[in-house]
Amino acid sequence: MFSSEGPTLRELAVQALSSTEHGYDLLAPKFDRTPFRTPGRFLAATTDALRPLGPFDAALDVCCGTGAGVDALLPLCRERVTGVDFSAGMLAAAAEAVPRDAGGPGGPEVDWLRADARALPTSGPFDGGFDLAVSFGAFGHFLPTERPALFTGVHRALRPGGLFAFPIGAPQSFASPWYWALLGFDGVMRARNLLWRPPFVMYYRTFPLGGVREDLTDAGFDVSLLPLEEFGRRPDGSPHWRLVVARKR
Repeated sequence: MFSSEGPTLRELAVQALSSTEHGYDLLAPKFDRTPFRTPGRFLAATTDALRPLGPFDAALDVCCGTGAGVDALLPLCRERVTGVDFSAGMLAAAAEAVPRDAGGPGGPEVDWLRADARALPTSGPFDGGFDLAVSFGAFGHFLPTERPALFTGVHRALRPGGLFAFPIGAPQSFASPWYWALLGFDGVMRARNLLWRPPFVMYYRTFPLGGVREDLTDAGFDVSLLPLEEFGRRPDGSPHWRLVVARKR
């Protein structure tokens, strides 16, 4: 799972015993050489699904990490793409990987902002200045009680009719080894956070589609789902992965 250039077991242990923010500061220089980075096929499938819904002037990547999502959004946007994350280390890695002029001559500019997604700014472009927001692989860092603040902040940042989009996987069946692996991981993390401070919030089973859809609706979005056909379908015919597309009313 980890290349020789990735973090050592000791480095991962230190990260796991840190706070969520400091843990990612420590991991940032090697993050792109870990399996935690969003695979390129998810980024490509998302941008392919969003392209017919554009064009977009300004986009926001919530919890942008080292910038892979921002880079993927550049072909969809005409003016700017902004990445926001609370880890200074991740933002530094992102700024190095995706410079301000990465959109090319006449293309969108790239901006980076350090902020907590649970308390996004309320002025400037974050007051209705974006027509697209995305997020990749970050929702396990938010407890269910924190979702309303997250979604309300994104809603405020979007223009009327703006879109908030992110991929979400179908629940694993009891027969799948992944079901038990993810259940076990979450159990270990809950025990760790019960016994050790500061907490490191990272769960895989706290973002069910039903609850997420309800919270998005309460925040002022109309929600639709697009199948990401690249990832195939389950035996019952439902897609393995969908793109949640929440439109600001």
